[in-house]
Amino acid sequence: MKPLLALVAGARPNFMKIAPVLRAIDDMKPGFAPVLVHTGQHYSPELSDIFFTQLGIPAPDVHLEVGSGLHGEQTARILEAFEAFLLGSSPRVAGVMVVGDVNSTVAAALAAAKLRIPVIHLEAGLRSFDRRMPEEINRLATDAISDLLLVSEPAGETNLRNEGVPESRIRYVGNVMIDTLAHHLRSAPAVANRDPFALVTLHRPSNVDSRETLAAIVGFLGRIAQRLRVVFPAHPRTAGKLREFGLLESVAARGIELIPPQGYIENLGLMRTATVVLTDSGGIQEETSYLSVPCLTLRENTERPSTVSAGSNTLVGLDFGKAAGLIDDILAGRYKKSQAIPGWDGCAARRVVTVVNGFLESASCFTAAT
Repeated sequence: MKPLLALVAGARPNFMKIAPVLRAIDDMKPGFAPVLVHTGQHYSPELSDIFFTQLGIPAPDVHLEVGSGLHGEQTARILEAFEAFLLGSSPRVAGVMVVGDVNSTVAAALAAAKLRIPVIHLEAGLRSFDRRMPEEINRLATDAISDLLLVSEPAGETNLRNEGVPESRIRYVGNVMIDTLAHHLRSAPAVANRDPFALVTLHRPSNVDSRETLAAIVGFLGRIAQRLRVVFPAHPRTAGKLREFGLLESVAARGIELIPPQGYIENLGLMRTATVVLTDSGGIQEETSYLSVPCLTLRENTERPSTVSAGSNTLVGLDFGKAAGLIDDILAGRYKKSQAIPGWDGCAARRVVTVVNGFLESASCFTAAT
């Protein structure tokens, strides 16, 4: 029996990163067998089920069903449930791969590390240098206890070296998110109305948890809507805040097209045909850079600086004057064009499988697990 590699996914961004790795494992037939663990951090159909269907991800081998909750509460439940899975697995799990920077990432890494099971972090080394972001804490903690750090962004290697991580633990593999995008790009539906439009995605607490901030963003989107369509697929968290703050009428009155959350394929269809994307999502900064679609990020920092230096992304924070000027440039055709970013080529997952297979063999995990 092949030794087991547990691949942990819990939230929407994780599914897009796990899907190409599972495809590469199926294609390459490495010396390990995957066990897909869904923590249930995102459990609603629009944030979980539809992504498994559209991305061709098989049903999870293990579903922890932890659900939502406060950060500490949710992280603790995932840690407890994943530890129980690891202790009960036969044969013993040889390694654990965690992806991204959500609570499932750090909780599963902690459980594995304390049981002395090698931890592999896919998308390691990303840093916003803003510890107010829960994701930044998760990244720092996960990287500190991981045995193999798989880097997706050029700055990630520099960050890890600056933190004293030995070169032997760092591997640059590229961006598996781009693998997923490239794989599904042809199947993304065309937008029926070909008029220019702005696509908006917002979900971060810094933008949606304050009525004052969210109202200011809605006001700015209303000004954009006077010039071009504004299509706003509302994340459940954001939709709830718009309702709680009494802003839904303002959204409608300003001509902003509020629509339900979209599946991956539908969102890709919107994104690739958008005139401009306004977002606070890290993944969308990457995807728009690959697609060379202008992206204005409503954050003061980014953990993906190559999307700014080589991609189509510009950080605008809440400087709506700056954003309006950039939209002028976009509509006039003066906005910057993306350049190629190393390893963002649709082949990252195959490099991941090759590196992980070699790592597990060299760590003698194969022998120990059988």
